[in-house]
Amino acid sequence: MSESREIMLKVQGATKRYGGVTAVNDISFEVGPGEILGLIGPNGAGKTTLVNMITGLAKPSSGTIRFREALLNEVPAHKIGAMGIARTFQVVRPFQNLTVLENVAVGAMYGAGGAKRAASEAFKKAEEVLKFVGLDSRKDDQADQLTIVGRKRLELAKALAMEPKLLLLDEVMAGLRGSEVDDAMTLIRQINGRGITVLVIEHVMKVIVGVCNRVVVLDYGRKIAEGVPSEVMNNPAVIEAYLGKKFAKTQEAQAE
Repeated sequence: MSESREIMLKVQGATKRYGGVTAVNDISFEVGPGEILGLIGPNGAGKTTLVNMITGLAKPSSGTIRFREALLNEVPAHKIGAMGIARTFQVVRPFQNLTVLENVAVGAMYGAGGAKRAASEAFKKAEEVLKFVGLDSRKDDQADQLTIVGRKRLELAKALAMEPKLLLLDEVMAGLRGSEVDDAMTLIRQINGRGITVLVIEHVMKVIVGVCNRVVVLDYGRKIAEGVPSEVMNNPAVIEAYLGKKFAKTQEAQAE
């Protein structure tokens, strides 16, 4: 990435230790405005821990995380949301005693636009977002009446209602199949088309290859690769991390 280019997010030497366990170890990367960056790695690689540090749910043990030059290390989660960062969660937990519209209105009361928004304006924003994600027909239903696909979209709507500049998506494709994945990919592109920078944590490689400009790969808490999807998917270290050493050696032998 060019030195003169504006940086939306800069992670430098980020490390997170829990007692004697190092969950994230010396991770560095940058995200430019308008990018879709993929973050991949096997289960336990440290992906969600890294997102938790970016969004203020966990504080780095060392290293720095900056959003548009602002240091985030000691900033609480609600203030990070107000700065323009929003996220979805891998385990979807809507407010089940609220309607779909009320769930999204809660998101609209926080985030970058929440401080200046009255309740009536929050509901108006919620309706706009629900229409965008295709849930407007379900706005008066209780959140617990939605299918897994609907709940995933509701989770996304709650984050979008915060009007983020940077959106972090933590495995939004989990539980989706076939055309549902295709629809979700289209929605990510549309979100990015609105000028929102996106960081996607995902196990579905079709999504990573189909929507991401660049990819960062983690394994055992360390960054093992970074680059465009086509390069990263052919990286022997990445193949080994996902499929094992035996498969990686077979691939190398076939390439010779």
